[in-house]
Amino acid sequence: MERKNAWKTYAKSDEKKIEELCNGYKDYLFNGKTEREGTEYIISKAKEAGYISLEDAIKKQKKLKAGDKIYSVCMGKTVALFNIGKKSLEEGMNILGAHLDSPRLDVKQNPLYENSELCYLDTHYYGGIKKYQWVTLPLAIHGVVVKTDGSKANIVIGEDDEDPVFCVSDILIHLAQDQMVKKANVAVEGENLDLLIASRPIKISKDKNESDSGKKKKPAKDLVKENVLQILKTKYDISEEDFISAELEIVPAGKPRDMGLDKSMIIAYGQDDKVCAYTSLMAQLNVVNPDRTSCTLLVDKEEIGSVGATGMQSRFFENSVAEILELAGYNSNLSLRRCLASSCMLSSDVSAGYDPLYSNCFESKNAAFLGRGMVFNKFTGSRGKSGSNDANAEYIGKIRGILEKNKVYYQTAELGKVDQGGGGTIAYILSLYGMEVIDCGVAVLNMHAPWEVTSKADIYETEKGYEVFLKECF
Repeated sequence: MERKNAWKTYAKSDEKKIEELCNGYKDYLFNGKTEREGTEYIISKAKEAGYISLEDAIKKQKKLKAGDKIYSVCMGKTVALFNIGKKSLEEGMNILGAHLDSPRLDVKQNPLYENSELCYLDTHYYGGIKKYQWVTLPLAIHGVVVKTDGSKANIVIGEDDEDPVFCVSDILIHLAQDQMVKKANVAVEGENLDLLIASRPIKISKDKNESDSGKKKKPAKDLVKENVLQILKTKYDISEEDFISAELEIVPAGKPRDMGLDKSMIIAYGQDDKVCAYTSLMAQLNVVNPDRTSCTLLVDKEEIGSVGATGMQSRFFENSVAEILELAGYNSNLSLRRCLASSCMLSSDVSAGYDPLYSNCFESKNAAFLGRGMVFNKFTGSRGKSGSNDANAEYIGKIRGILEKNKVYYQTAELGKVDQGGGGTIAYILSLYGMEVIDCGVAVLNMHAPWEVTSKADIYETEKGYEVFLKECF
């Protein structure tokens, strides 16, 4: 059952649509590198398409009807979009669910220090990474600093052509004998992933270096750190104490780029899972007057287990649906249960693209290949399907029928050989409501690396697949 390469079938009109979609996607990748930035981008696009906030709808006691469009936000990091359909909400929704967070380095709460006249930010890695991949790269700082008076400074350093960038240093090959015999998981230690940010000491004037009696003071310490603090105070009005209430993320600096002489691929940071978030968003915005209510849910914290108030394990989504039902005239808890249990979902997350240079990690008959369309993973988890959602055959049959009727290219896969490892998604959490759920998305090379690779054809087919899924009435 080898699947065809979608590129072989495209007309010029398809290629034009692919470029339009992927240009928008690259813009999103660059402007939404963090979950906060991604949420802001999504809300702006939703507003342009006529969506209003759930908060405003509740204040105005708006009576929801078919055709109304609502968005709900949790702490600026998670967002749900609802396009109210013609059918009763008790008959369920068609849901797309992806995540906005990606592996990165987070700045610790007490991060700033100087050592040997070099100044660093102490970091803690977030999500599953190969630590050795994060050294010697140009890196940028994104995030927010919130002061005790509630004022907020938005930080982006390293993306503008005039900005400085930063890096994590590595030992030179000439002195790396000890490092080179270590296993890859300890060749670079997590505590050594500190960000080098400065080396110039502050200049102390002669007057400031003398006491009132005219005697010279003891030489000041940490002059490079003092210079950094002065820069932060001057440019952002930030003190060292303000790091305590900051969320600063270290990500690869630079824009997404077309990859390959044929420009058939995209290389960029954070495509797991922003490629599915963006295609889900576009599908949601493109669907007009659906029969069943369409919903796109874009969440935080998937890379660390979907925990916390902005993760899928929180009650945010359930609470948002309850508010939607109330505004639509349903006022019982049973209506909420019926709505969720009757819903169908595509858990929009990426799959491992087959890499012939590492073919020993894949079982080729059940692997995802770049260019062959959106990927369905019947189950994820690891080894004996631990931690997975295992979709039933009836639901998969329905999905196949929809895709084939609408001529969407798709393939099926597992995440590598059975005993090689595995991975998880948010699918199992939504399935707890009793709804039909299956994982599907885009195949990615270099998954979880600072720079990941996707096929433009797969992005195009996935958006098409998501769109027809939202339009169908199950």
